[in-house]
Order: sequence, then structure tokens, then C-alpha cells
Amino acid sequence: MSESNPRFLVIRLSSIGDIVHALPAVAALGDAFPEAKIDWLIEKRHALLLSGNPYVHRVIKLDTLSWRKDLLSSGTLEQIAGTGMALREDAFDAAIDFQGLLKSAFLARLSRSRLRLGFSEYWLREPLAGIFYSDHVSPRGRRHVIEMNLSLVERLGVGPTPREAWKFPLPQSDADDREVETRLAALGAGEFIVLNPGGGWKSKCWPPENYAELIRRLEREIPATFLLTGSPDEEPLIQDILPRTGSPRASYFPSTIPQLIALARRATLFVGGDTGPLHLAEAAGAPVIEIFSSNEPVNTPERNGPFRPQDIAVANRNGVSHRSRNKYSDYMRDVAVESVLAAVRERLKRAYG
Repeated sequence: MSESNPRFLVIRLSSIGDIVHALPAVAALGDAFPEAKIDWLIEKRHALLLSGNPYVHRVIKLDTLSWRKDLLSSGTLEQIAGTGMALREDAFDAAIDFQGLLKSAFLARLSRSRLRLGFSEYWLREPLAGIFYSDHVSPRGRRHVIEMNLSLVERLGVGPTPREAWKFPLPQSDADDREVETRLAALGAGEFIVLNPGGGWKSKCWPPENYAELIRRLEREIPATFLLTGSPDEEPLIQDILPRTGSPRASYFPSTIPQLIALARRATLFVGGDTGPLHLAEAAGAPVIEIFSSNEPVNTPERNGPFRPQDIAVANRNGVSHRSRNKYSDYMRDVAVESVLAAVRERLKRAYG
């Protein structure tokens, strides 16, 4: 880029884990162009993840969920028009679409940016999105999705970013830190393991009885507290697990997203599936165990799993892909408790000896 003060539009609308995986690329872009102004187009419900991000000049919020409910209403049309005006308020030098959907690619085109970057057709979730890009980037040879995202900004002149230099600017506040510290003290939780049993798709979730058995067996080996986290919608699942553990050291720890990040920063270990909270926890620095069932080339532990070599993804490579069955039908049952227990022992050994 030749401009001394370039303007960039980042498009990554959702979801939590995908936004987390785009953070290093945006940070690398900001470091390469310290005078740049970077705007980020994101779903309103996820905008909190960008709070305090030093690389983001402006957050442009959308609410496409409400749009779809009443697309032709005057309120929806006004919001869509407002988004269009926000995108055209300033001329962008480049729009970078990390999402790869028709709607995100169309928004890039709507911005009137002369340079619109997206992945090549093979790597797009919706291949037709490519018609709205001016430049197509092939991330061939990149295994992890974070590396793939970095390939987009490298097209703009950003140099290679080694894993140890990846940055994850996550929201943090003194109030959230104090709240978490106070609640941990009330529980007497010095060393604690966080377990996040929920997920967007039931078939990406380990069965509740497996989490209960894992806690029962770990309780006999380590003197830790076990904190189960999840969204309000996942509280019934957690309340189903707790009595099965029979453990006085297991508790439900409801939290907001910033509080979950604060909790993860203090955790001895974080265990969960391929979900946003686990990716947040790893970005926050927690040692993680990811329980992964997919056996397909698109969604693999190598692509979506832990990015630090010391973290562990536990997967049954001969299991049934969650996309090959109804994603709401049943829990993933192809990863044994013994496999996760062995991974927990190994990860704790790597972290603490």
C-alpha cells in the first residue's frame, strides 16, 4: 500500500470463535500500517468482543438476525440504509472479507472500496461470494484458520507473522476482574478447571454424563475446583451435569463474555468443544483441551483446533462427522472419557510439571 494513511474495512460478522481467529490478522495489519484507520463490520451481538481493541478505529454494527425476521419493515430498511451510509462515509483503500459469505462479500462491494480481498473459490463457504471481490487469495499450504486469515492481509504487504507473535486484543476491565476475583474467593477456588459443555450444535457437544464422569475421576486425582460455564440457555444442561458429578467441588459459574475472559486468564485448565468460549479461553492464555469430533476436511482440529502446540485436541479420527448427521440430533459420543482424561493429565503436566 502506498497511501500514508490508508483506510481498511474488516468484515467478520460472526461468530465468537471466528472473530477471535481474525484478531491476529487485524493486529498484524495495524502493526504494519500504524497510521491506518481500520473499521470493523460486525454483528451487534458480538461487538463487545472489539471493546478496547487498539487496532480498530470504528466498529460498524449490524443486526442481520432482526433484519431477517422483518426484512421489508420500515425499521429494517432504515437500518440497512444506515449501514450503507456508514460504509460510504469514507473511501476505503481495501475491504478484507474474512467471512466468505454472499452477504459479507456484498457488503464489501457496497463499501465502494477499490480493492476487495477474499479467499479463492475453493476456500469460500459460499463460492458465489467471489464475484464481489477484486482480488482472490489462495491460502494453500496454510493449515490453521488463523494462518489463512493472515494470508489475506499479507496480500496488502503485511509481512509473515509467526505464531509466537500472534496478538489477541480481548476486552478487559477492572470491574470484571474484581467481580471474578470476588466470586472465586467466595468459592474457595484457588486452582480451578473450567468446563464449558455447551455449543451451538448439539452434535458438537460432548454428552453431559461424560463431563460428569470426567469430573468424578479428576476429583480423585487433583485438588482443584471445577467450574462449569455456559450461556443462560445452557444453564439447564449444566444443572443436569452437576448432580451427576456428586462433587462438592463442582459449581456453576455464570458469566458475561468479558467475565468469561477474565475467568479463563486465571484458569488452571479449560475444557470444552469446538466453540467460541474455548477459542476465547485459548486467546486469553488458558491451557486448553478441545474435544473434537469432526472427521471432515473442512472442519478439522488442524484448521479449527488449538493453535498453541502445547494445547491438545482430542478427536476420534474414525468418528462420524457432525455435518453428516442432523446437527441438532445427538451429542458427540465418539470420544471416550478415558481419552479426555489422558489429555487433561498430559496438558497439566506440560503446563505445571
